Amino acid sequence: MGRIAVVTGGSRGIGAAISKALMAEGYTVAATYGGNESAASAFTEETGIRTYKWSVADYDACKAGIAGIEADLDGPVEVLVNNAGITRDAMFHKMTPEQWREVIDTNLTGVFNMTHVVWPGMRERKFGRVVNISSINGQKGQAGQANYSAAKAGDLGFTKSLAQEGARAGITVNAICPGYIATEMVKAIDEKVLNERIIPQIPVGRLGEPEEIARCVTFLASDDAGFITGSTITANGAQFFV
Repeated sequence: MGRIAVVTGGSRGIGAAISKALMAEGYTVAATYGGNESAASAFTEETGIRTYKWSVADYDACKAGIAGIEADLDGPVEVLVNNAGITRDAMFHKMTPEQWREVIDTNLTGVFNMTHVVWPGMRERKFGRVVNISSINGQKGQAGQANYSAAKAGDLGFTKSLAQEGARAGITVNAICPGYIATEMVKAIDEKVLNERIIPQIPVGRLGEPEEIARCVTFLASDDAGFITGSTITANGAQFFV
């Protein structure tokens, strides 16, 4: 059995591609999901990857969930990919406190919750890989996404700080900032908007593929990436440079 990897939001979209790529590299993968049971069931049937349901915004659920995965898979979690995320878009003057809290609780506090649970074991074993999936909008901001952009920018600060704490313990912490990726959510955007307003902003002239983000993750999770920590891989087709 390979190292155990947990991918949050790992049964759909970018997360599903990451889960499959890690499995192909020999990891034993567990994918978490927040609500879509039919999609999770179909994903498990297709791939054989076990799925587990809980909200990453709930610390106690994260703690119990990780304990359950480690018992089921008979080993410690050594790779964590924090991919789970939600959107509650609204222009700021119309954004409700609930919309703000829901996004911050899942996209930022959820990263704390999941990482905090596995961190002591990683420190004890002197090995760990944490990969946080941020966003181009955490780097440049986006109108109508003050909550999402704030959370994703927070993920980058979290990554840089925690990388310094984990370095001497053999733990790397890195982030990936995808641009527009051809997921179900993005492809649901009106075709006219996609072709006339979004894709023309991307110099390579196309959407990214989920598998392209997954390949970034498998590299950062590997032993070959042991000297890379606190870094952000910007994968957006040259749409935005930091």
